[in-house]
Amino acid sequence: MFEIIAKNKIAFTNGLLVTLELSLLIWIIGLAIGSIIGVFAARSKILNKANKIFSFLLSGIPVLVLLFWAHYPMQAIFQVVIDPFLTSVVVLSLVNVFAVSTIVNQSLIDFPEQYTTAARVCGVNSKQIFLKIKLPLIIRQVIPPILMSQVNMLQITLFASLISVEEIFRVAQRVNAVEYKPVEIYSALAIFFLIICLPLNGLALWLKAKYSRNISEK
Repeated sequence: MFEIIAKNKIAFTNGLLVTLELSLLIWIIGLAIGSIIGVFAARSKILNKANKIFSFLLSGIPVLVLLFWAHYPMQAIFQVVIDPFLTSVVVLSLVNVFAVSTIVNQSLIDFPEQYTTAARVCGVNSKQIFLKIKLPLIIRQVIPPILMSQVNMLQITLFASLISVEEIFRVAQRVNAVEYKPVEIYSALAIFFLIICLPLNGLALWLKAKYSRNISEK
């Protein structure tokens, strides 16, 4: 296994960099836009309903189908040619946006009003209530599920290989076509994802155990 990796280290390194770049863009876009949508959706019944509808629709369509549709039929309809990497960023970011917005939105909606009511009775102003009470509690609630969702998004980047993105899985396929040692090659790929995903999942579970609880409990 290590001999194959050493022999094809340039190809694997390039594939790894593409995977990490793709994941980083998906994470940044998803977290930024998803958090904003989640916050605004929690303040508006119309936006909240629209957010739930879009999230529901996206959850019912496999990511692979979304990627294929965006890369082939849609580009043929509009007669444009878009780089598959950019297509993957847009489609996977869209999935991530609504995954994050759902988590943030639900946490805000579920936040018990008795906390803010008690703070107002004690003379705490709205700014201090948000910064010192509401925000810390909500962050503790959303970080574990958001971390897990971002690990899931990293794993989903493998689908980008099917529309010709030269990420780590596509590189592994090309190397296997030459070397024909699938056990060694795909075992190395599995180890790569274990090294990245297990610590993130472990951190999410630790944070959930340490900080998360039902804040609506009296």
